Amino acid sequence: MVRRYLPWLTAFATLTLGACSHSAPDPAAQEAAAAAHIASIPAANPAKFHDIHGSKSWKNPYLIVKPDGVALLDVANNEEHILNPDELTQKLAQLPETAWPYGRTVAVTEAVVTSEHDKAEIRKNKAIVAGTLEGMHVTINWIPAA
Repeated sequence: MVRRYLPWLTAFATLTLGACSHSAPDPAAQEAAAAAHIASIPAANPAKFHDIHGSKSWKNPYLIVKPDGVALLDVANNEEHILNPDELTQKLAQLPETAWPYGRTVAVTEAVVTSEHDKAEIRKNKAIVAGTLEGMHVTINWIPAA
């Protein structure tokens, strides 16, 4: 009787074990891989961007720190993609190498806000963004808020 069900039991066991071996990706490993990818970008070359002022002529990633996160500015389309600060490494790593013509540097500014609560949130997010970028050895080109 057991022999009759053996092929079914074997197939079930194989499928079950196969499903267990495909566990969810490790977030720490993904973060490390993204940081390693960014580290492979050549170091910042200040000679290429020292005379550039303003977002319209900046070609590398441009970030705007906001009370609710950080915006990655797509200068070509003038679109802001709002991220949680903890998504920054992954999103920067997903950019094509052509997005880094000045090397491993980003421009960072902060949104203009008036409420004390929003100012506090910007300070918190700015510290997270700065720590994240500095941890990846990305040069920060601080742009004064307009």
